[in-house]
Amino acid sequence: MSVETAIAGWQGLINIAGENAKIHLTGGEPFLFYDRLCEILQKAVELRLGSVDMVETNGYWATDQNQIIQRLKFLDSHNVRRVKISYDPFHAEFVDFDRVKLLYETACRILGSDRVLLRWQKYIEDVPKLTGLSEEQKMNIFVESHEQYRCRFTGRAAGKLAQVLADKEIEQISANNCRRTFLDSKSIHIDPYGNVFNGVCSGIIIGNINQKSLDKIWQDFNPAKQEFLSVLFNSGPVGFLQKATELGYEKCRLYSGKCHLCTDLRRFFFDNNQYRPIINPKDCYF
Repeated sequence: MSVETAIAGWQGLINIAGENAKIHLTGGEPFLFYDRLCEILQKAVELRLGSVDMVETNGYWATDQNQIIQRLKFLDSHNVRRVKISYDPFHAEFVDFDRVKLLYETACRILGSDRVLLRWQKYIEDVPKLTGLSEEQKMNIFVESHEQYRCRFTGRAAGKLAQVLADKEIEQISANNCRRTFLDSKSIHIDPYGNVFNGVCSGIIIGNINQKSLDKIWQDFNPAKQEFLSVLFNSGPVGFLQKATELGYEKCRLYSGKCHLCTDLRRFFFDNNQYRPIINPKDCYF
């Protein structure tokens, strides 16, 4: 994300929520672009935009304690309230626990434990061991984790994990529309291209802050009156089944819920060039 796009989104949120605005810098992995992260924070200080509620990382980079301390002190001096470390079995397959532990302990010492979040705390005491396991054994651990800490079946979670946990027929999902999902959402996500997603519904674009300010996008947002969104708003993803089937979509016997069905349908529509530019960007549909 460019500095300009980040600042535009930040300022737009302040215009909407004032002092209640909470900024969460996440990814992906923002520390892959640490210099850019620093530029964004520095610019926000210059413009007096206020504090960042949270910067999130999976800790992959935390190999050198001196560098960790230097980076944490920079975040602290640039109005970052909290550091959040994402760690669970899904991350554990790719990120060495020793790095997570070093980052967590160092952050608690430098910032204070009340300013460090570990998602999930359980796993720093009960480290997931996935090395050498078969895919089936890994999946069993993932399923167990989901039972304790529910995840949304969007993005990659709507792949193998959702299929393993699928237990609902279409009829059981059909009554679930997305009205509350849209209207009760307490957050928005903005991707690196400036696309705005309502709540956690990544891949459903409701506007772009490079074309219209965030506060204006929010002022104009009415899911009941926008073609694609109105179907989700009133009928949920089941409302798209007939059109998808006519285009060749083959429904599954079971789904894990409406988000699983929605993601599966949107991937199908994306591959068939339907509902552009709302169903985008391509990064959400690999």
